[in-house]
Amino acid sequence: MEIFVLDTSVFTNPDVYSQFEEDQLGAIENFLSLASHAKAQFYMPTSVYEEFNKMVSLGELKPKFELVVRIRSPRRFNLMIPAEFLYEFIEEIRYRINKGLRVAEEHTKEAGRLTETETGKVINKLREKYREALRSGIIDSKEDADVLLLAYELDGILITGDEGLHRWADRVGIKLVDAKSFKYILESLAGIR
Repeated sequence: MEIFVLDTSVFTNPDVYSQFEEDQLGAIENFLSLASHAKAQFYMPTSVYEEFNKMVSLGELKPKFELVVRIRSPRRFNLMIPAEFLYEFIEEIRYRINKGLRVAEEHTKEAGRLTETETGKVINKLREKYREALRSGIIDSKEDADVLLLAYELDGILITGDEGLHRWADRVGIKLVDAKSFKYILESLAGIR
């Protein structure tokens, strides 16, 4: 039996959830219907479920969601992760901090030569570039860490539309499938295909 660990992006990223239906709640309902017939188990860490509930009001779907998707945190105190992962992560953070500093320096020099209105535009551009330099393609929240750790612990298949989670899961050897293929996989596991 396959084990899937779900990230919030499965239900909040329109590029991912639209495979089930264009309407977000309809997509969640269709996922639940397929998942309940699939020969698979579905997990979501508690922190991710809490984040998900802040983003989407499940309403009547909440009990069915909790019946189909097991809400469970990784066993953080018992879980062993490779030391190499920690070394790579620290190196990546250092690289990104330095990249962010270079972005800030570049925009600061530019802002020094501008009017107040133009400086506001430079600050907005700085925020965007800085966020991209530090957060794009990396694990940048406890929710991301929980999804990664739970998939590692359960030897599950991670389903996410998050580029950073995908990249780091691959580094640790976690099974991955393209989140946009998730409906097809569920249909196959439910005997529909």
